[in-house]
Amino acid sequence: MKITRISVFQINLPLEHPYWLSGGRLKFEMLDATLVKIETDAGLIGWGEGTPWGHTYVPAHGPGIRAGIETMAAFVLGLDPRRVLDVERAMDLNLPGHLYAKSPIDMACWDIAGQAAGLPIADLMGGGSRTPRPIASSVGAKTVQETRAVIDRYRQRGYIAHSVKIGGDVTHDIARIRDVENLRRPDEIILYDVNRSWTRQQALQVMSAVADLNIMIEQPCESLDDIAALAGRHASPVSVDESLVTLQDATRIARDGIAEIFGIKLNRVGGLTKAARMRDVALAHGIDLFVMATGGSILADTEALHLAATIPDMNCHAVWACQDMITVDIAGGRGPRNQNGHLQLPETPGLGVYPDEDTLGSPIATYEIPR
Repeated sequence: MKITRISVFQINLPLEHPYWLSGGRLKFEMLDATLVKIETDAGLIGWGEGTPWGHTYVPAHGPGIRAGIETMAAFVLGLDPRRVLDVERAMDLNLPGHLYAKSPIDMACWDIAGQAAGLPIADLMGGGSRTPRPIASSVGAKTVQETRAVIDRYRQRGYIAHSVKIGGDVTHDIARIRDVENLRRPDEIILYDVNRSWTRQQALQVMSAVADLNIMIEQPCESLDDIAALAGRHASPVSVDESLVTLQDATRIARDGIAEIFGIKLNRVGGLTKAARMRDVALAHGIDLFVMATGGSILADTEALHLAATIPDMNCHAVWACQDMITVDIAGGRGPRNQNGHLQLPETPGLGVYPDEDTLGSPIATYEIPR
C-alpha cells in the first residue's frame, strides 16, 4: 500500500463563547483548523487534523501547519501509511521539529492502519478500554462569578471533570480556588490550569495558601526549570502541560520527579506515535495522565479518546475535548459524542469518524505522486 495523494483543507471553527486563557490574559473566538486527507492506491482514505488553540498559546499556528505539510508531502508520498514509524522518520528527517505540523499526517496514517487491520486505533495500539472517559471542560473566565456560571453550564451537560483557568492576580487566584472548592461536588475532578503565568514566588504563595485543599495544579510556571525549582516546597500534585513537548521532556520529568501528572496534547507532541512513548514513560514511573486535543473538531476529540483508551482506567483522569465548545460540526453527528459528560470509544475500524467534505469545501492544496 502506498500514499498517492495528500489533500489539505482549512476551516474556521467558531467557539460557542469567547475564551480567555488563564487570568483573562488572552481572548479568542475562533479556531483555525487544518484537515488532511490521505489517499492510497488500495482505496483506503485516512483523515487527520491539526488545530492549535489559537496562536497565542504555544508556538503553533494554522498557517504553520499548512506550510509544514507542504514541505513534508514529497517525502511522505509513496510510503506505506501502515508503517507509521517509517512515516515518522521521513517527517523528522526532512523537517526537524515542527511537531504540530506532523500530527495530522500521523493521525491520518493511523486511521488508515486501523482500517486495514479492521481494528479501532486504540486496539491496534495494543489496548482499548471500553470504560467511558470523562470529558474535561475548559473553564476560561475572568471573574469568580463567571467561573461559577461556566462550571454550572458544563454540569448541566453531565461533565464531572473541569480544567479551571487561573493565573492572574495572586489574591484573586486564591479566592477563585477556594470558591470553586466550596462548590465542588464529591465526584468531580478539578484541575487548576495556570498556563505558565505564575513566577516561582507567586506559585509558592498560592500553593501554600491553599495547601489544605490538596488541589491539582497544571503548568504553574513558564519552564520545566521553574517547575522543578518548586519541587519539595509544596504539597499540590502538579501536571505538566505546555512544557511537555518531546520524549526528552517526558523522561526528564519522570527521572527528576518534577510532576505527578502528564498532560499530553496530541497536536503539540507530534501525534499518536510520539504520544504513545510519553504514555509509556509516564506509566513506568507511576505518573497519571490527562489526554487532550489541542483544539479542534470531533476528529481531534476522537484521536485523543483513542490514546486515552490505551491507558489503564485508574491512570487516566479525563480527556479534554472541544465538541461542546465549537458551533460547527464538520462530521454530521458522527463520532463519539458527549454522553452525560463522557466519551465512549468507537468500534469502527481506524479513527471511527470522518468529515463531510461538502462542509470543508475544496482543498486549498493537493500533493500527489506524479503520474
